[in-house]
Amino acid sequence: MSTTRQPPPGDLGPEPDADQVPVTDGSNRTLTLDGASGVVPLARDFTRQALYDWGWLPASTTDARAAAEDVLLVVSELVTNACLHAEGPERLRVSTAAKVLRLEVTDRGAGQPAPRTPHQAGRPGGHGMFIVQRLCLDWGVLRTPGTEGKTVWAELAAPA
Repeated sequence: MSTTRQPPPGDLGPEPDADQVPVTDGSNRTLTLDGASGVVPLARDFTRQALYDWGWLPASTTDARAAAEDVLLVVSELVTNACLHAEGPERLRVSTAAKVLRLEVTDRGAGQPAPRTPHQAGRPGGHGMFIVQRLCLDWGVLRTPGTEGKTVWAELAAPA
């Protein structure tokens, strides 16, 4: 099954708990992930629904479908990295403006994400930030002085 095809009802992964109800504001969506189980599929499903709501899906061209799949892959990588290296994700924010989609994953980790260098394609694991770097227009890390954690953000181009 394509990652961009709308799944049948009831096949969207775990339902969010009451405190994980998505917050939507037109072109901004926020999902609380702190303490949730199955956060990677939950984040992908949340983002997929936003792509449908914003007209990225269903994709009318191969390029548009590839752009949507890239977004879902980057969400998976950012949330997985927060799970593996940063004590788990607290929040996912997805927003769109003009021709750019922005993803933000907030966690409590102190580390600094970076693509593994040198990148070794045949080596298992460690490809997450390399994938993010290759697929995104830009990405970075925001920190708020005096607070723990960080927000890792990435921006992708909207389909042409």
